[in-house]
Amino acid sequence: MSRRYSPRPADLAPELPPISYVWETPNRRPRRAEWDIPDPAAPGRLTPAMRAKLERIVRRAPEVMVKITGRTKGVANLKSHLAYITRNGELVGETEQGATLAGRSGLKDLQQRWVDDASLDHKRRRDGSLSINIILSMPAGTDAVAVKDSARAFAIETFGDNHDYVFVQHLDDKHPHVHLTVRSLGDDRKRLNPRKADLQAWRERFAGELRLRGIAAEATPRRTRGRVRKADRGAVIAMRKRKIAPDVDRLARKQVLSEVRGGRTAKYPWDEQIKSRQDAIRRRYLEYAAELQRSGVAADEALARQIRQFVNEMPAVETRRHALKNALSELANTRERSAEHRTEVEGGAKARGNERTR
Repeated sequence: MSRRYSPRPADLAPELPPISYVWETPNRRPRRAEWDIPDPAAPGRLTPAMRAKLERIVRRAPEVMVKITGRTKGVANLKSHLAYITRNGELVGETEQGATLAGRSGLKDLQQRWVDDASLDHKRRRDGSLSINIILSMPAGTDAVAVKDSARAFAIETFGDNHDYVFVQHLDDKHPHVHLTVRSLGDDRKRLNPRKADLQAWRERFAGELRLRGIAAEATPRRTRGRVRKADRGAVIAMRKRKIAPDVDRLARKQVLSEVRGGRTAKYPWDEQIKSRQDAIRRRYLEYAAELQRSGVAADEALARQIRQFVNEMPAVETRRHALKNALSELANTRERSAEHRTEVEGGAKARGNERTR
């Protein structure tokens, strides 16, 4: 649903929605970010926060990752996860109170406290979660200290007033990351149940903390960069590595083969929706470029050129089904060319043999 603001003066260009309007998650919207708050004097003008957001996007600032990796649903599961993230007490954990947990004794104290609290939660279903497990990560080469400090600030701001948590940094991977485990039940007796909009808000907050510490970071959805395909689940990736075809791959291949053999192209409503949204996103970028161009300021004109180049370099809209169909078509063409080449080689060999016979 479109947001409405007070109309702009007649001598200004048509009103533009907030910078995140075309890509924001439409359900359970969190509080509005600073780059979505218009200038009261000129609602359609780019505010400094909006401009800074655009600069980070078109300059491809590193994207943060905030991902829910799972939930612990039993005492044994909780103990196992806490042991995993602390490497059985070898790594130091930190709680919402700022206390550090070192060694197995500290780990056991935390485990026992959470288990005791869980036993008092009589409203929890048997399959209800005890904790939510989160990873906060940045690309390789990011300063690990800044990542940990940003994760600490993020956890305090997001959960510190209501939920117990513990976080541990892992440095055994090229991507510096922090494991954050948050108790599901809050002090207000409500359970943590994050949605898509909450996850996006968490990403924005983590990226903001990184920027405060001098780390270039952004938290835009993949569709802002022209990517429409969802990332594969970890289980699917693991199956492919073991040379096992996941059901999702087999079903998609079967469907595409059926279309190709039947000489038809199935139409799905979500394909049109994806294309329509991508058109809207790219059009909005160009509208902001035009707004910047009109200012006559050299820095704005340079940013306008960067935005146009960014839009030109955005990938073609291609869903997973389209990619599979193109791959199968390319494979068929390759096989056809190989067959033609073999026929030519065999024909040439036969002709040379006939010449020698004569």
